[in-house]
Amino acid sequence: MKTVRRLLIATVITSMAVLGLVPTTAQAAAATRYDGVLPNGATWIADVPANWNGTLLLYSHGYNPTPVNPPVNSPDPATAEALLARGYALAGSSYSRPGWVADTAAQDGLDTLQAVSGIIGKPRRAIALGTSFGGMVTGQLAERGGRRLDGAVATCGLMGGGIDLHNYQLDGSHALAQLLLPGEQVKLVRFTSPAEAAATSDRMIAALDQAWTTPAGRARIALITALYQEPSWVAGQPKPVDVDAQVTGQYQNLRAILPFIVLGRADVERSAGGNPAWNKGVNYGRQLAESGRLAQVAQLYGRAGVDLHADLNLLTRTANVTADPAAYDWMLRTSTLTGRLAMPVLTMHTTDDGLVPAQHQEEYAEDVRHSGASGLLRQAYTDHAGHCAFTPAELVTAVLTVEQRIETGRWDGLADPRRLQARASSLGLGPAAFVSFRPAEFLGDRSPRH
Repeated sequence: MKTVRRLLIATVITSMAVLGLVPTTAQAAAATRYDGVLPNGATWIADVPANWNGTLLLYSHGYNPTPVNPPVNSPDPATAEALLARGYALAGSSYSRPGWVADTAAQDGLDTLQAVSGIIGKPRRAIALGTSFGGMVTGQLAERGGRRLDGAVATCGLMGGGIDLHNYQLDGSHALAQLLLPGEQVKLVRFTSPAEAAATSDRMIAALDQAWTTPAGRARIALITALYQEPSWVAGQPKPVDVDAQVTGQYQNLRAILPFIVLGRADVERSAGGNPAWNKGVNYGRQLAESGRLAQVAQLYGRAGVDLHADLNLLTRTANVTADPAAYDWMLRTSTLTGRLAMPVLTMHTTDDGLVPAQHQEEYAEDVRHSGASGLLRQAYTDHAGHCAFTPAELVTAVLTVEQRIETGRWDGLADPRRLQARASSLGLGPAAFVSFRPAEFLGDRSPRH
């Protein structure tokens, strides 16, 4: 139980950091706070400044697996203060329950918008804004809320959707179990309790640490982190240049977030009623090639004298996890994005996000392109390490940019990184680091279901 408690405490801390659950500053002295309860039990809050400019930001918060389930209406207190000072009203809900609540989160947001509008009046315009899991929810709102919302800003979002998220994470877990815990029976899916997930996480962390002590182990960690799509830059450390520093960063990023990933899978399976992911039929040589890390991994394998092809063949041969049909169908209904946009959308992601890799944006752009809605989508990146590690200047710039797109009906280069950086620098809100960036191929996209 001590292990479970330790992992749950770490999860709580991570969730609080993602959600910005530090109390906001009465959201500026001149703002009026409203709150309420939706019929399904979700609570909501709204802060309306005295100088309201007529625009309401409907915020969707990140994944919250903790029992405490407060409403949240902004990414963080500093950004809330900056937005309120510029006249924006802020509203957001708790969702109907904690955990993977993709079945109600988008509707909870729309119901919150209706409740707030009934009190303060219909906004002149409404913009959806979301963080992490809430970025995916914002993507859903951009498809469903066309008559009630005018635009959307999805930040650090799970834009590849929940099924594909768990597919590429399963790839990494499968590789770790096969390569670092050979011959052991490691439970990777269909967890029956948090304790089972905690036990798997503990074994994985111990295996990573042991492998890190040898050249062969470090080579295999490079392959594992490539499948997890872990970045090499670690928050608070210099950006790595040489291959050894890059692999060190990938190892550190994976080690930090692995408990959250494993416990999160158990929670998703509980919500979905089973395992929605699969790797049966996956070719891991192809996965490595598409990751953009083949040269790095091959260099380390060659240095260590380990046969890369043999390891890749082992992974392909032993991939036998299949999805539970009912869980897959639930996730397909509740936790995916079609790309069929009903409004202009700006996504924003850090370049080196260990929890939700920037590759999610590559998949989202592909989905939007296939739907024929590319003209409505623009994507921005900031040169930071960490999940949702945006500055207030960057977040406010994203909101202002989408609002201008709504007003003019055209992008006209508004989302060019130089334009974004210039706008952010003019706000007096501190640093910003918009950058031109193109993520590698997203590895979770696979079909048909096995």
